[in-house]
Amino acid sequence: MADEAHPKPRRTDAEIVQELLTLLDVEELDVDLYRGHRQPGGRGRVFGGQVIAQGLQAAQRSVEDKVAHSLHAYFMRPGNEDHPITYRVVRDFDGGSFATRRVIAMQRGMPILSMTASFQREEGGLHHQDAMPDVPPPEELKSEQELRRARLDEIPEAMRPFFLRRRPIEIRPVAARDWLNPEKAPPLSHTWFRAIAPLPDDPALHRAVLSFASDMSLLGTATLPHGVSWFTPNFQSASLDHAVWLHEPFRADDWLLYATDSPWAGHARGFNRGPIFTRGGPLVASTAQEGLMRMRG
Repeated sequence: MADEAHPKPRRTDAEIVQELLTLLDVEELDVDLYRGHRQPGGRGRVFGGQVIAQGLQAAQRSVEDKVAHSLHAYFMRPGNEDHPITYRVVRDFDGGSFATRRVIAMQRGMPILSMTASFQREEGGLHHQDAMPDVPPPEELKSEQELRRARLDEIPEAMRPFFLRRRPIEIRPVAARDWLNPEKAPPLSHTWFRAIAPLPDDPALHRAVLSFASDMSLLGTATLPHGVSWFTPNFQSASLDHAVWLHEPFRADDWLLYATDSPWAGHARGFNRGPIFTRGGPLVASTAQEGLMRMRG
């Protein structure tokens, strides 16, 4: 046990990323039945991106000759960090060009997420894409961790361990947001992200890591026009659904630009979407999400 005389050694970036790889390496219990590992040191509600990424990994284990190109997930109940998650894969369709899988994530006998994923045999075709936004490169920006540490004294002491913990995904926002004293702004956000250490050369793993990270910067976009954040008293938020379309090959340990916007919010819900580009310009993925945005009291 660490103490003042023998402090706990600081984990390296590679060790932190290895924890993510272990988290996403779902354990096979039986045919099409898997168990997802728990987040080391996790408390409270399970991060939605973790459930999506573990579910995708379970689905990918059941397909050999096709590549995942889309997933659509609905969150039904919050996951609890105190318990592992079981994933049941249903092989709904296997065709010559496409295959479809359905994944039910269960915790203590109750479903917490339902997801469908589609796979395609690789082939060529007509091509076009939107242009990548013109934003500063990541080297010119501060990381979210640096921005948070600069305001350490303003963060409630009870929240500091969670707010400042080192994460396997580094995020560098183009425009730093003031989470403590948010001001109203257009519903548009650009962030660079990547794994903080090299990943294995496994395209399925890179798709899972991107799916994990895609839940990090999305829902907050819908809060921008309203001047609220997770620190706002009586504000409640949660992901309701999440979709990812995977367009082109990429590496999740190279910088990726997430350009999110929110065209609508209402009825205690906010809708968000976000294309993801490599720094060279190719559009490699797109996301969409609707989330709960409720002011209590």
